[in-house]
Amino acid sequence: MKILLIAESREGTLLGGSYELIAFAEAMGGESSMFLVGGDDVLPAYQGKLYLADVAGCGEYNPDVHKQLILDVVAKENPDVVAFCHSSYGWDLAPRVAFAMGAAQISEVVDIVDGVPVVPVCNAKLRRDVKANTAQTVITIQAGAFGLEDEPAGTPDVEKIAAEGEGKIEFTGYEQAEAGGVDLGKAQIIVSAGRGVGKPENVSMIADLAKALGGEYGASRPVVDSEWVEHNRQVGTTGQTVAPKLYVACGISGAIQHLAGMKKSEFIVAVNTDKDAPIGEVADVLVVADLKQFVPALTEKIQSL
Repeated sequence: MKILLIAESREGTLLGGSYELIAFAEAMGGESSMFLVGGDDVLPAYQGKLYLADVAGCGEYNPDVHKQLILDVVAKENPDVVAFCHSSYGWDLAPRVAFAMGAAQISEVVDIVDGVPVVPVCNAKLRRDVKANTAQTVITIQAGAFGLEDEPAGTPDVEKIAAEGEGKIEFTGYEQAEAGGVDLGKAQIIVSAGRGVGKPENVSMIADLAKALGGEYGASRPVVDSEWVEHNRQVGTTGQTVAPKLYVACGISGAIQHLAGMKKSEFIVAVNTDKDAPIGEVADVLVVADLKQFVPALTEKIQSL
Protein backbone atom coordinates (compact mmCIF):
# COMPACT_ATOMS: atom_id res chain seq x y z
CA MET A 1 0.00 0.00 0.00
CA LYS A 2 1.27 3.47 -0.93
CA ILE A 3 0.30 6.47 1.19
CA LEU A 4 0.83 10.16 0.40
CA LEU A 5 1.06 12.26 3.57
CA ILE A 6 0.06 15.94 3.36
CA ALA A 7 2.19 17.72 5.97
CA GLU A 8 1.57 21.27 7.18
CA SER A 9 3.67 24.29 8.12
CA ARG A 10 2.59 27.65 9.40
CA GLU A 11 4.59 30.86 9.65
CA GLY A 12 7.89 29.03 9.28
CA THR A 13 7.08 26.19 11.68
CA LEU A 14 6.36 22.56 10.85
CA LEU A 15 3.14 21.54 12.60
CA GLY A 16 3.24 18.53 14.93
CA GLY A 17 0.39 16.85 13.10
CA SER A 18 2.84 16.09 10.30
CA TYR A 19 4.47 13.46 12.52
CA GLU A 20 1.08 12.04 13.44
CA LEU A 21 0.64 11.39 9.72
CA ILE A 22 3.85 9.34 9.76
CA ALA A 23 2.50 7.33 12.71
CA PHE A 24 -0.73 6.79 10.75
CA ALA A 25 1.25 5.40 7.80
CA GLU A 26 3.04 3.02 10.16
CA ALA A 27 -0.31 1.87 11.57
CA MET A 28 -1.52 1.21 8.03
CA GLY A 29 1.67 -0.71 7.28
CA GLY A 30 2.17 1.24 4.09
CA GLU A 31 5.04 2.78 2.13
CA SER A 32 4.77 6.55 2.44
CA SER A 33 5.86 9.71 0.68
CA MET A 34 5.17 13.25 1.85
CA PHE A 35 4.02 16.58 0.42
CA LEU A 36 4.70 19.94 2.06
CA VAL A 37 4.30 23.58 1.19
CA GLY A 38 7.07 25.19 3.21
CA GLY A 39 10.67 26.29 3.22
CA ASP A 40 14.02 24.54 3.31
CA ASP A 41 14.27 25.42 7.01
CA VAL A 42 11.14 23.48 8.06
CA LEU A 43 11.91 20.05 6.66
CA PRO A 44 10.52 17.19 8.77
CA ALA A 45 12.66 14.48 10.34
CA TYR A 46 11.47 11.85 7.88
CA GLN A 47 13.08 8.96 6.06
CA GLY A 48 11.36 9.06 2.70
CA LYS A 49 10.50 11.04 -0.39
CA LEU A 50 9.40 14.64 0.28
CA TYR A 51 7.79 16.75 -2.42
CA LEU A 52 8.49 20.33 -1.36
CA ALA A 53 6.70 23.36 -2.79
CA ASP A 54 8.15 26.77 -1.92
CA VAL A 55 5.79 28.62 0.41
CA ALA A 56 7.08 31.97 -0.85
CA GLY A 57 5.71 31.22 -4.29
CA CYS A 58 2.66 29.12 -3.39
CA GLY A 59 1.45 30.85 -0.24
CA GLU A 60 0.45 29.17 3.02
CA TYR A 61 -3.21 29.21 2.03
CA ASN A 62 -4.03 28.93 -1.65
CA PRO A 63 -6.39 25.97 -2.15
CA ASP A 64 -6.45 26.09 -5.96
CA VAL A 65 -2.66 25.99 -6.21
CA HIS A 66 -2.14 23.52 -3.36
CA LYS A 67 -4.79 21.19 -4.78
CA GLN A 68 -3.09 21.13 -8.17
CA LEU A 69 0.31 20.53 -6.58
CA ILE A 70 -1.09 17.55 -4.66
CA LEU A 71 -2.77 16.19 -7.79
CA ASP A 72 0.56 16.45 -9.63
CA VAL A 73 2.22 14.40 -6.88
CA VAL A 74 -0.67 11.90 -6.93
CA ALA A 75 -0.06 11.43 -10.66
CA LYS A 76 3.62 10.65 -9.94
CA GLU A 77 3.13 8.41 -6.90
CA ASN A 78 -0.27 6.82 -7.65
CA PRO A 79 -0.98 6.35 -3.91
CA ASP A 80 -3.74 4.15 -2.55
CA VAL A 81 -4.35 6.67 0.26
CA VAL A 82 -3.89 10.43 0.52
CA ALA A 83 -3.82 11.42 4.19
CA PHE A 84 -4.43 14.89 5.65
CA CYS A 85 -4.59 16.09 9.23
CA HIS A 86 -8.16 16.74 10.44
CA SER A 87 -7.37 20.46 10.63
CA SER A 88 -8.65 23.59 8.95
CA TYR A 89 -6.13 22.95 6.15
CA GLY A 90 -7.28 19.34 5.79
CA TRP A 91 -10.97 20.22 6.03
CA ASP A 92 -10.55 22.64 3.14
CA LEU A 93 -8.26 20.66 0.84
CA ALA A 94 -9.25 17.01 1.38
CA PRO A 95 -12.71 17.23 -0.26
CA ARG A 96 -11.30 19.26 -3.16
CA VAL A 97 -8.63 16.62 -3.78
CA ALA A 98 -11.05 13.71 -3.29
CA PHE A 99 -13.51 15.15 -5.80
CA ALA A 100 -10.78 15.77 -8.36
CA MET A 101 -9.48 12.21 -7.91
CA GLY A 102 -12.93 10.63 -7.96
CA ALA A 103 -11.99 9.06 -4.63
CA ALA A 104 -13.98 8.35 -1.49
CA GLN A 105 -13.20 10.48 1.55
CA ILE A 106 -13.14 9.19 5.13
CA SER A 107 -12.96 11.98 7.70
CA GLU A 108 -11.74 12.08 11.31
CA VAL A 109 -10.06 8.66 11.46
CA VAL A 110 -9.12 7.79 15.05
CA ASP A 111 -7.76 4.25 14.68
CA ILE A 112 -6.83 1.48 12.26
CA VAL A 113 -8.14 -2.06 12.90
CA ASP A 114 -6.96 -4.81 10.56
CA GLY A 115 -6.06 -2.20 7.99
CA VAL A 116 -9.52 -0.58 8.07
CA PRO A 117 -10.05 3.05 9.22
CA VAL A 118 -12.16 3.62 12.34
CA VAL A 119 -14.20 6.80 12.84
CA PRO A 120 -16.29 8.10 15.77
CA VAL A 121 -20.09 8.28 15.54
CA CYS A 122 -22.93 9.42 17.83
CA ASN A 123 -20.89 12.31 19.27
CA ALA A 124 -17.89 9.97 19.75
CA LYS A 125 -19.88 7.61 21.97
CA LEU A 126 -19.48 4.82 19.40
CA ARG A 127 -17.03 3.88 16.66
CA ARG A 128 -17.45 2.21 13.30
CA ASP A 129 -15.16 0.70 10.68
CA VAL A 130 -15.33 2.36 7.25
CA LYS A 131 -14.00 0.84 4.05
CA ALA A 132 -14.01 2.80 0.81
CA ASN A 133 -15.31 1.21 -2.41
CA THR A 134 -13.04 3.29 -4.64
CA ALA A 135 -9.51 2.37 -5.73
CA GLN A 136 -8.06 5.41 -3.98
CA THR A 137 -9.11 6.99 -0.68
CA VAL A 138 -8.64 10.43 0.85
CA ILE A 139 -8.44 10.38 4.64
CA THR A 140 -8.22 12.97 7.43
CA ILE A 141 -6.83 11.83 10.79
CA GLN A 142 -7.99 13.17 14.13
CA ALA A 143 -5.39 15.09 16.13
CA GLY A 144 -3.83 12.98 18.86
CA ALA A 145 -5.11 9.68 17.49
CA PHE A 146 -1.74 8.49 16.20
CA GLY A 147 1.65 8.98 17.80
CA LEU A 148 5.18 7.81 17.09
CA GLU A 149 6.72 5.52 19.71
CA ASP A 150 10.16 7.10 19.22
CA GLU A 151 11.36 10.60 18.41
CA PRO A 152 11.02 11.35 14.69
CA ALA A 153 14.26 10.83 12.81
CA GLY A 154 15.65 10.75 9.31
CA THR A 155 16.51 13.06 6.45
CA PRO A 156 14.02 13.29 3.60
CA ASP A 157 14.86 12.84 -0.06
CA VAL A 158 13.64 16.23 -1.27
CA GLU A 159 12.19 16.84 -4.71
CA LYS A 160 11.17 20.43 -5.28
CA ILE A 161 7.99 21.08 -7.23
CA ALA A 162 6.45 24.27 -8.56
CA ALA A 163 2.94 25.40 -9.31
CA GLU A 164 1.52 26.90 -12.45
CA GLY A 165 -0.93 29.76 -12.03
CA GLU A 166 -1.78 31.85 -8.98
CA GLY A 167 -5.24 30.71 -7.94
CA LYS A 168 -8.25 32.85 -7.17
CA ILE A 169 -7.57 33.57 -3.49
CA GLU A 170 -5.18 36.10 -2.02
CA PHE A 171 -3.94 35.14 1.45
CA THR A 172 -3.28 38.22 3.59
CA GLY A 173 -2.30 36.64 6.91
CA TYR A 174 -3.61 35.22 10.16
CA GLU A 175 -5.86 37.08 12.59
CA GLN A 176 -5.69 36.33 16.29
CA ALA A 177 -9.06 35.34 17.76
CA GLU A 178 -10.39 37.65 20.42
CA ALA A 179 -9.69 36.41 23.92
CA GLY A 180 -12.80 35.72 25.94
CA GLY A 181 -13.45 34.22 29.35
CA VAL A 182 -10.85 32.05 31.03
CA ASP A 183 -7.60 31.07 29.32
CA LEU A 184 -7.14 27.45 30.39
CA GLY A 185 -3.87 27.32 28.48
CA LYS A 186 -2.23 29.32 31.28
CA ALA A 187 -3.68 27.31 34.18
CA GLN A 188 -1.29 25.05 36.10
CA ILE A 189 -4.13 23.01 37.61
CA ILE A 190 -7.34 22.09 35.79
CA VAL A 191 -10.29 20.04 37.04
CA SER A 192 -12.66 19.07 34.22
CA ALA A 193 -16.26 17.90 34.26
CA GLY A 194 -17.47 15.20 31.91
CA ARG A 195 -20.81 13.62 31.12
CA GLY A 196 -20.49 11.64 34.33
CA VAL A 197 -21.36 14.68 36.45
CA GLY A 198 -24.97 13.80 35.65
CA LYS A 199 -26.65 17.21 35.72
CA PRO A 200 -25.72 20.91 35.47
CA GLU A 201 -26.05 21.50 39.20
CA ASN A 202 -23.15 19.11 39.82
CA VAL A 203 -20.70 21.23 37.85
CA SER A 204 -20.37 23.40 40.95
CA MET A 205 -18.62 20.60 42.83
CA ILE A 206 -16.02 20.45 40.04
CA ALA A 207 -15.54 24.20 40.31
CA ASP A 208 -15.20 23.91 44.10
CA LEU A 209 -12.47 21.30 43.79
CA ALA A 210 -10.62 23.42 41.24
CA LYS A 211 -10.80 26.41 43.58
CA ALA A 212 -9.57 24.34 46.54
CA LEU A 213 -6.58 23.21 44.45
CA GLY A 214 -5.87 26.76 43.29
CA GLY A 215 -6.76 26.03 39.68
CA GLU A 216 -9.47 26.46 37.06
CA TYR A 217 -12.30 24.18 36.01
CA GLY A 218 -12.92 22.94 32.50
CA ALA A 219 -15.28 20.58 30.72
CA SER A 220 -15.57 18.03 27.96
CA ARG A 221 -17.52 18.70 24.78
CA PRO A 222 -20.75 16.90 25.82
CA VAL A 223 -20.98 19.11 28.89
CA VAL A 224 -20.45 22.24 26.80
CA ASP A 225 -22.89 21.06 24.12
CA SER A 226 -25.48 20.58 26.86
CA GLU A 227 -24.85 24.26 27.81
CA TRP A 228 -23.90 23.33 31.37
CA VAL A 229 -20.57 25.16 30.95
CA GLU A 230 -19.55 27.99 28.62
CA HIS A 231 -17.52 27.09 25.54
CA ASN A 232 -14.38 28.94 26.65
CA ARG A 233 -13.87 26.23 29.28
CA GLN A 234 -13.99 23.32 26.81
CA VAL A 235 -10.91 21.10 26.63
CA GLY A 236 -10.27 19.15 23.44
CA THR A 237 -9.63 19.50 19.73
CA THR A 238 -12.69 21.73 19.32
CA GLY A 239 -11.91 23.66 22.50
CA GLN A 240 -8.61 24.50 24.18
CA THR A 241 -5.44 22.42 24.18
CA VAL A 242 -3.91 22.45 27.64
CA ALA A 243 -0.78 21.15 29.36
CA PRO A 244 -1.10 21.91 33.10
CA LYS A 245 1.02 20.40 35.86
CA LEU A 246 -2.11 18.63 37.18
CA TYR A 247 -5.21 17.61 35.24
CA VAL A 248 -8.14 16.02 37.06
CA ALA A 249 -10.74 14.42 34.77
CA CYS A 250 -14.05 13.84 36.54
CA GLY A 251 -16.59 11.62 34.82
CA ILE A 252 -14.78 11.85 31.48
CA SER A 253 -14.66 8.61 29.48
CA GLY A 254 -11.76 9.67 27.30
CA ALA A 255 -12.91 10.29 23.72
CA ILE A 256 -9.91 10.84 21.45
CA GLN A 257 -10.93 14.46 20.82
CA HIS A 258 -10.68 15.20 24.55
CA LEU A 259 -7.47 13.21 25.07
CA ALA A 260 -5.79 15.15 22.26
CA GLY A 261 -6.49 18.37 24.15
CA MET A 262 -5.00 17.34 27.51
CA LYS A 263 -2.65 14.38 27.06
CA LYS A 264 0.45 16.58 27.48
CA SER A 265 -0.49 17.35 31.10
CA GLU A 266 2.37 16.50 33.48
CA PHE A 267 0.19 14.47 35.86
CA ILE A 268 -3.30 13.17 35.17
CA VAL A 269 -5.84 11.96 37.71
CA ALA A 270 -9.08 10.41 36.45
CA VAL A 271 -12.21 9.76 38.51
CA ASN A 272 -14.59 7.33 36.85
CA THR A 273 -16.94 4.52 37.82
CA ASP A 274 -15.68 2.47 34.85
CA LYS A 275 -12.25 0.97 35.49
CA ASP A 276 -11.94 0.22 31.77
CA ALA A 277 -12.70 3.76 30.57
CA PRO A 278 -10.23 4.93 27.87
CA ILE A 279 -9.15 7.83 30.11
CA GLY A 280 -7.41 5.24 32.29
CA GLU A 281 -4.90 4.57 29.50
CA VAL A 282 -3.37 8.05 29.88
CA ALA A 283 -4.05 8.66 33.59
CA ASP A 284 -1.24 8.42 36.12
CA VAL A 285 -3.87 7.68 38.79
CA LEU A 286 -7.32 6.21 38.13
CA VAL A 287 -9.82 6.53 40.96
CA VAL A 288 -12.69 4.09 40.47
CA ALA A 289 -15.46 5.82 42.37
CA ASP A 290 -18.67 7.80 42.09
CA LEU A 291 -17.44 11.36 41.53
CA LYS A 292 -20.51 12.76 43.30
CA GLN A 293 -19.23 11.16 46.49
CA PHE A 294 -15.48 11.32 45.92
CA VAL A 295 -15.10 14.92 44.68
CA PRO A 296 -16.89 16.63 47.62
CA ALA A 297 -14.97 14.45 50.09
CA LEU A 298 -11.64 15.33 48.41
CA THR A 299 -12.54 19.02 48.34
CA GLU A 300 -13.42 19.00 52.04
CA LYS A 301 -10.15 17.26 52.88
CA ILE A 302 -8.07 19.76 50.89
CA GLN A 303 -9.88 22.72 52.44
CA SER A 304 -9.13 21.39 55.93
CA LEU A 305 -5.36 21.27 55.35
